[in-house]
Amino acid sequence: KDNAHAHKTPRGKEMASRKEGAGSTATSSSSSAGVVGKGKGKGGPGDSAVKQVQIDGLVVLKIIKHYQEEGQGTEVVQGVLLGLVVEDRLEITNCFPFPQHTEDDADFDEVQYQMEMMRSLRHVNIDHLHVGWYQSTYYGSFVTRALLDSQFSYQHAIEESVVLIYDPIKTAQGSLSLKAYRLTPKLMEVCKEKDFSPEALKKANITFEHMFEEVPIVIKNSHLINVLMWELEKKSAVADKHELLSLASSNHLGKNLQLLMDRVDEMSQDIVKYNTYMRNTSKQQQQKHQYQQRRQQENMQRQSRGEPPLPEEDLSKLFKPLQAPARMDSLLIAGQINTYCQNIKEFTAQNLGKLFMAQALQEYNN
Repeated sequence: KDNAHAHKTPRGKEMASRKEGAGSTATSSSSSAGVVGKGKGKGGPGDSAVKQVQIDGLVVLKIIKHYQEEGQGTEVVQGVLLGLVVEDRLEITNCFPFPQHTEDDADFDEVQYQMEMMRSLRHVNIDHLHVGWYQSTYYGSFVTRALLDSQFSYQHAIEESVVLIYDPIKTAQGSLSLKAYRLTPKLMEVCKEKDFSPEALKKANITFEHMFEEVPIVIKNSHLINVLMWELEKKSAVADKHELLSLASSNHLGKNLQLLMDRVDEMSQDIVKYNTYMRNTSKQQQQKHQYQQRRQQENMQRQSRGEPPLPEEDLSKLFKPLQAPARMDSLLIAGQINTYCQNIKEFTAQNLGKLFMAQALQEYNN
C-alpha cells in the first residue's frame, strides 16, 4: 500500500508523497517500479544524496506540453515527478501535472487525486514513486520563499527529491532550459531549526551561493527515439535553423534588466530596514549603559550616607531586546539577483558572439 503524507506547494496545493523507508534499497527496471529510500553508504553531511538526474525524453515533452496548454504569462504550472533512485543517480521516468482549478472547487482533493494517479500508474506497471516536483518559471524568477519551503518539505521527507525548473521563455530562444535544484545540507539544517536570525545564518555560514545546489541533468532516449529524431532533423527546413542567427535581442534582455532592477530596489529597502534595526539597537545599548551609570552613582551616594543600596532590577524588562529582522528574505533576493545576472551574462555572450561573427563575415565579403 502507498504510505503518503501531505506537503504544501508554492501555490498552496497539497502534495502526496511517501514516507521515508529507512534502509530501503533502490532497484532499476524499465518496466517495473522500484523502492526508493535513503541510500546506504552515504557520505558526510556535506555530500549530496544525488549526484546526477537522468530524465526520460517523455518527461521533458510532458512538462513542455503542460506549460503550452495551461501556462499563461506569469502563471506557473506545476506537477509531480515519478521515478526511482539507483545509487547516487535519480532516474525520473514519468510525471503528471497538477490540474488547474479555482477556489470554488472546494470538493477537489489534491492528495486523493495524486494517490489515484500513482495507483493507476502502478496498475499499468509504470514507475509510480514520488521523487520530486517540477515548476515553470517566468524569466528565471523562481528563487522565492514559497519554493524554498516546498522543497524543504520534500527533501526532509524524501532525501533524494529534486525540483525541476523549466524556463519556457529561454527555451523559445532556441535552447532547452531545464535545471534541477536541491537545498544544500547547510540550508536544510537552518530550515530544520527555523531560526533565520542574522546570528543563526552567520553561525551556519549561509550565503546566497550556499542555498541551492544545481544537479547535472542527462536526458535519456531510447535508440528508436534517437533514430526518429535523426530522421526528423534531416527533413526539417533549413530556413528555420537560420532564425537562431538573428542579431535582434528582442525584449528578452530588457525584461531581465527590468526584473533585476526591481530586485535591487527590494534589496535596498531590506538594507534600510536592517540599518534601522542596528541604529535602534545601538541607541538602546547607550540608554542601558547610561541607566547603569546613574544607578551606580546613586548607590555610591547612598553608601556615603549609610543607606542600603538600591535593589537590583532586571534590565531585560526595562529594555526589552529588539526583534532582529529575518535575513532569509534578503538571501533569497540576493540569490534571485544572481540568477538574473547569470541569465543576462549568457544572453549577452550569445549576442556578442553573433555580432563578432557578423562583423567577420562582412569584412570577408568586403
